Amino acid sequence: MNVTLENWRALLEAEKELDTGVYTKHDLLLVRGEGARVWDAEGNEYIDCVGGYGVANLGHSNPEVVEAVKRQAELLLSMPQTLPTPTRGEFYRTLVSILPPELNRVFPVNSGTEANEAALKFARAYTGRKKFVAAMRGFSGRTMGSLSVTWEPKYREPFMPLVEPVEFIPYNDVEALERAVDGETAAVILEPVQGEGGVRPATLEFLKAAREITQERGALLILDEIQTGMGRTGRRFAFEHYGIVPDILTLAKALGGGVPLGAAVMRAEVAQAMPKGGHGTTFGGNPLAMAAGVAAIRYLERTRLWERAAELGPWFMDELRKIPSPKIREVRGLGLMVGLELKEKAAPYIERLEKEHRVLTLQAGPTVIRFLPPLVIEREDLARVVEAVRAVLS
Repeated sequence: MNVTLENWRALLEAEKELDTGVYTKHDLLLVRGEGARVWDAEGNEYIDCVGGYGVANLGHSNPEVVEAVKRQAELLLSMPQTLPTPTRGEFYRTLVSILPPELNRVFPVNSGTEANEAALKFARAYTGRKKFVAAMRGFSGRTMGSLSVTWEPKYREPFMPLVEPVEFIPYNDVEALERAVDGETAAVILEPVQGEGGVRPATLEFLKAAREITQERGALLILDEIQTGMGRTGRRFAFEHYGIVPDILTLAKALGGGVPLGAAVMRAEVAQAMPKGGHGTTFGGNPLAMAAGVAAIRYLERTRLWERAAELGPWFMDELRKIPSPKIREVRGLGLMVGLELKEKAAPYIERLEKEHRVLTLQAGPTVIRFLPPLVIEREDLARVVEAVRAVLS
């Protein structure tokens, strides 16, 4: 679409007017992206540390993903999972090749919340149990099942009652986990790094305990790597930092290189417990998304972008820690998933970063500025981000 200076404001207003109003809209119309930068309709350039909430790990309009989508669009766009396609088989084989051998069954979906919905159902089917254990500050999605294991009251309370029973425990509290997991527990669902909850990494002790306790008590361990997967934390997947393997792994966001794609990947015996027709998805596993996923995984593997995240993330956090501002409470994260916690509300500073310095960031709770830049970002751009943060906090 050719967006001219004459009509861009009208298009921006049309989106705001005709939208449901669920989202608070920025006053810019973004029309193009490349790597870690995006441009608005007036030609202004921004460093993107939102990254589509973690979708754009491989960079905006990654040329290899774009080419794969073009080729597939000319051949076949949609096909249900009852009818096999070459691209679906290729995607399955490519994905499981970079995972531990135990995780060898794939249920493809379109988004992260759908991946978690599937995981919850597979866990109930396998265990015959009802209860879930999740973490305070955890975020698993906004559809009714995923919302049930999302902690934030502002998301949950307007839609009660939700799927029950769910018990929430403090994150990184091993004793609370011990008490919560019992003979009625179908699964424990955790993020290795809480994203929406403030960019809080799990401790080694906590995730190892989660693996041991669930195995001892016949429950499953679901790891939500929707935001942490595909190289974000300095490994292909965050669970690799902890030396454990979950029973079900949920993925989305960067999995399709920018195309909507998610997956629940699980052990074979868990998959086999679901009755035929017990779950389904019309668009999940469509050839277009499958082709994008293959290209995205191959690009990640060839470039080893997780190594770039492992190098740039600690450097970026160290530079942020050097900012001499009494407003900073803590800088934390893993790889290029970084949170800057302030002693006051983060929203005014996020707005100033955008308007005054053309740096796009997002919140993770009321006081945390979250940075999720594409993993292809240059060190020089991250240095500019640090200087912009220094300026707005001064």
